[in-house]
Amino acid sequence: MEEDRELLLKEFLKEKSISKSALTDIKFKGGKITVNELEQNVRYKVKKGDRISVSFPVEKPSAGLVPEEIPLEIIYEDDVLLIVVKPSGMNTIPSREHPAGSLANAIFGYYTKRKIAATTHIVTRLDRDTSGIVLIAKHRHIHHLLSEQQKGGLVKRNYTAFAEGVFTEMHGTIDAPIGRCGDSIITREVREDGQTAITHFHVLSQYKAFAAVGLSLETGRTHQIRVHLSYIGHPLVGDDLYGGARSDMGRQALHCSRLAFIHPISGRDIEFSIDLPKDMKKLIL
Repeated sequence: MEEDRELLLKEFLKEKSISKSALTDIKFKGGKITVNELEQNVRYKVKKGDRISVSFPVEKPSAGLVPEEIPLEIIYEDDVLLIVVKPSGMNTIPSREHPAGSLANAIFGYYTKRKIAATTHIVTRLDRDTSGIVLIAKHRHIHHLLSEQQKGGLVKRNYTAFAEGVFTEMHGTIDAPIGRCGDSIITREVREDGQTAITHFHVLSQYKAFAAVGLSLETGRTHQIRVHLSYIGHPLVGDDLYGGARSDMGRQALHCSRLAFIHPISGRDIEFSIDLPKDMKKLIL
């Protein structure tokens, strides 16, 4: 840091994206902050050349979450991150209708078996019937850092979908606000009083009855891709909630095929891409 700057330790740590709630946890739940190997409080005045170390408290498992031994398809793991492929038909987190068998249960089971001291921090969620890449943080602070990246548009996800009909435009942007459909807690629709929602699409291949479409989002509204494609007259294959036919596929043909972000510790650019799942491949082979 510059010699003519005088910062309190708490201000310095804020600049390093350590949240106020994280500092509270460090103070009251067993963490520690040291400067030049001596423990200090947040009122310490930071000087150029100081060596600052932050130890976070050991995390306790999520209350009420049951660990389950469910196979995980892991495509990347290190000390702070876990990246997996979620199959269709699996909830990301437990719900009232599906209290067990979720990705969160599987992750907690994985942590428990390997004695990883972490609770379940899922950064990028997918609908139950959407397949693809999911990003998980192994610590609350890492989750915070990745959430900040999300707010800044630095966590990028690309989707591949099969949408019904013949597209007359090979690429475009759908800018239409999305809100709840009446009193439904599940269904969404395009409506003037909804939240801003922007989806970019480009046609990858046009088949007789549907097209393979690549999609990226500027916003992350519930069911955004499903609602937007239905809105322009091209509901997803298998998505009967939004007008798609289930004759060829028993779930919406939507797959998160690419994830890109900045590693929260190393600062390296991270990118992963995966192939289509078997049930989607069957429709084009």
